Amino acid sequence: MKTRWGIDLGGTKIEAAVLPWDGSIPIARKRIATEAHGGYEHILERIVALLTELSQNTGFPFPELIGMGTPGVTDTETGLLKNSNTVCLIGKPLARDLQALIGAKFVLANDANCFALAEATLGAAKGYPTTFGVIMGTGVGGGLVVDGKVLNGRHGIAGEWGHNVLDPDGLPCYCGKRGCVETVISGPFLTRWYKDRSGNDLPLAQVVQLAREGHDAVAVETLEHLISSFGRALSVIVNIFDPHAIVLGGGVGNVDELYTRGLDSLSKNVFNDGFRGALLRPTLGDSAGVFGAAMLVS
Repeated sequence: MKTRWGIDLGGTKIEAAVLPWDGSIPIARKRIATEAHGGYEHILERIVALLTELSQNTGFPFPELIGMGTPGVTDTETGLLKNSNTVCLIGKPLARDLQALIGAKFVLANDANCFALAEATLGAAKGYPTTFGVIMGTGVGGGLVVDGKVLNGRHGIAGEWGHNVLDPDGLPCYCGKRGCVETVISGPFLTRWYKDRSGNDLPLAQVVQLAREGHDAVAVETLEHLISSFGRALSVIVNIFDPHAIVLGGGVGNVDELYTRGLDSLSKNVFNDGFRGALLRPTLGDSAGVFGAAMLVS
């Protein structure tokens, strides 16, 4: 039986799955803690132990190629990981080291690319020629998929719309610029925007609910700020990539208004008389990361 193997490496958990080649119901799937505090070598040991357990439980030997989603991206020239919030991974040849340990080759992509690929091939955007998968949560990221393949780009950063500058006079971003999309419409920055104006520290879901009720003027302003900024930020992607479908992932992507008023805002800002593509909710839930990693294998 031909299979696809995938690993979703996160800061707090590592998940691995063995899927049939068509990407249907997993043959085996397991999640363990990353234990990143143990350092890089410890993470390697955890990954190898997890893959070994899956191999023993399924009876399948390690395949020639394993797909892996990572925090951060792999530099296309050096093969070293960069831009990772799991800092012990930065500057490490993750794919090469894992290959040396188990013999299989690894193809790596960041978590947003894996989300986009999963939703484009198995989920909400299945059947669309081009898809942009959006992550709007603690941070803002994205992935581009064309005909079932992730578009990585020259530097491995294709789809990183979260670090386009939206407000040049805005708040500083960890990347060194100011006013990046991430500093405007990510969850933490939206709640900060509300707190700075109201003095109240509330979770985004509660702020959105207050805005819907209409009794909290700052909450209403916060929701308007999200909707207008979302349309302006995403219009850049549409103008350049012009996807047939956009799938919204992450906690901020759960805000219902993005699919109605946010869509209107996007349509007003694109270089067209409107956005005629599909704006979709994801369907794979927390399966997207590991499924997308498996689908990197072709």
